Amino acid sequence: MKPLLFIETYGCQMNFADSEILASILQDRYDTTQDGMEADLILVNTCSIRDHAEQRVLNRLKEFASLKKRRPSLKVGLVGCMAERLKEQLLESDLDIDLVVGPDAYRSLPSLLDEVQAGRKGMDVLLSESETYQEIQPVRLDSNHVSAFIPIMRGCQNFCAYCVVPYTRGKERSRDARTIVKEAESLFARGYKEVTLLGQNVNSYKAGDLDFAGLMRLVAEVDPALRVRFSTSHPKDLSDALIDVMAAYPNICKNIHLPVQSGSSAMLARMKRKYDRAWYLERVAALRARIPDCGISTDIIAGFCGETEQDHEQTLSLMREVGYDFAFMFKYSDRPGTFAHKNYVDDVPDEVKSRRLNEIIDLQQQLSLQSNRRDVGKTFDILVEGVSKKDKHRFFGRNSQNKVVVFDNPLLPDGRFKVRVGDYVKTGVGDCTAATLLGTLVG
Repeated sequence: MKPLLFIETYGCQMNFADSEILASILQDRYDTTQDGMEADLILVNTCSIRDHAEQRVLNRLKEFASLKKRRPSLKVGLVGCMAERLKEQLLESDLDIDLVVGPDAYRSLPSLLDEVQAGRKGMDVLLSESETYQEIQPVRLDSNHVSAFIPIMRGCQNFCAYCVVPYTRGKERSRDARTIVKEAESLFARGYKEVTLLGQNVNSYKAGDLDFAGLMRLVAEVDPALRVRFSTSHPKDLSDALIDVMAAYPNICKNIHLPVQSGSSAMLARMKRKYDRAWYLERVAALRARIPDCGISTDIIAGFCGETEQDHEQTLSLMREVGYDFAFMFKYSDRPGTFAHKNYVDDVPDEVKSRRLNEIIDLQQQLSLQSNRRDVGKTFDILVEGVSKKDKHRFFGRNSQNKVVVFDNPLLPDGRFKVRVGDYVKTGVGDCTAATLLGTLVG
């Protein structure tokens, strides 16, 4: 039997997709396990976007260091963005890490592990201008075999003032479209019903003359029964062509994650977001004009450097104007190496950040509930993704707008459930919470 590999993943969807690439690269040497306690090799795939994420990883590494004292043969590696950002500091720490590998160096893992087995530390954090791992067939680590991620590009060069991603993941580069379509075809042939195209700035995809709208068209045409999603979009690159493609294909989900970060044009300029409030609202209006039922989610930062009460109020007013279905909301976290760290003062007191964040969260709770209440009485096609954790007789799935629908799944006379994970079903929405639509099967 092969030794066992445990991968623990933090952060964005791209990191989860990268973990599947890691498993593929090492599949000749290791079988994967979901139990870190039985693993021979533990890889921690990390995120550096906020200090809180890094602190969680460091605490976890302390636990693994303690485990290594009881099991000296265990090897622990740190991979991903944190590995790129901290480099030698990690190997020189008391965390007993055996190897440190950046997000563009995963192909070097086999040789680095040879170094580790020989008693040396392994490190490769070189960034690439061409690496996309496009020919590597990921080992799917999901449990439902319904939805899968397809990374279509890597890196970012927007250099938003607060963000470490351009420094930890390097320049933008796009995969060849043929490999993306082939991967989508392979997944559909294996029974997957949904793919999500991933990139740090997915709608800036460009391969030759093919832009992101053209790629979306190609993937949507793999099969009408294959749902297509994408994440994450930058507002500056939300083109009319992409909106038109989303509207034209029923299997392209009517949902977009469109991070705004702030509702204040002054803050957006300081953040180096490359758009202002008016531009953002115009793009939302264009979406709503072509796709009236389009779900819109966002990211919001509270308390960025220099943010005033007026700036904060403008964020709240923009939230009301857009009426987001969902939002990821955070306090600003100063990240070493970024433009903001070098050029601005983190001058908003933490208690003010917390208060503003709580106001944003409270408002979004209201907006989410209002959005869900508008769906009561409607019927949606949903893709069944799993069983409710609270009740094994209730299943859940998402509609095109990316809202979770929970419904009762009746038992047939032979004891089987009426619908199975991976089925498309119609559900009528009878009630809701701020987070979930509560439905019943139709037909």
